[in-house]
Amino acid sequence: MTSAPASEAEPKPAERAPELGTLRIDADVPGAQVFIDRQFVGTAPLTADKVAPGRHRLNVTAEGFDGIAQTIDVEPGPRDLTFRFREVRLEATLAVVHKHRIGSCQGRLTATATGLRYETTDKEDAFSVSLADLETFHVDYQEKNLRITLRKGRQFNFTDPDGNADRLFVFHRDVERTRQKLGL
Repeated sequence: MTSAPASEAEPKPAERAPELGTLRIDADVPGAQVFIDRQFVGTAPLTADKVAPGRHRLNVTAEGFDGIAQTIDVEPGPRDLTFRFREVRLEATLAVVHKHRIGSCQGRLTATATGLRYETTDKEDAFSVSLADLETFHVDYQEKNLRITLRKGRQFNFTDPDGNADRLFVFHRDVERTRQKLGL
């Protein structure tokens, strides 16, 4: 009597690596609208399947909040993204000239949500303070001057190296918006 050959299990086909990306998008504000490459894809939280690999522009908006725009590189497979509207963000830098009573020096003002920093080669003029420690923060557009007085009483007068009052105005505006959001 011959025995039936043992049935050989067929090998499972190898799983193919994903060729498209899947973005799982969430936000700290429910119902935030999500756009990929200017195309509305839905409201957060959502999953965007079949996103072609490569560079894409994400825009997420929520009523009552500043929109968030971000360029991302999509790779095959899943990726989680969370957008935080309730966080206060500020990243601003400005090349400036500090006008002294006699002479001047050049440097850079940097503002974040935690503070304002002036970097220069003149170590006597450099400072770093929290946004709450600004006693005066005023831009005079016609005079092309940004005046900053620290709570410790030191006063600084800054101009743009190219005499561009617009850059001073935009820097001032962005810092003031952040100070308002923080309740300062």
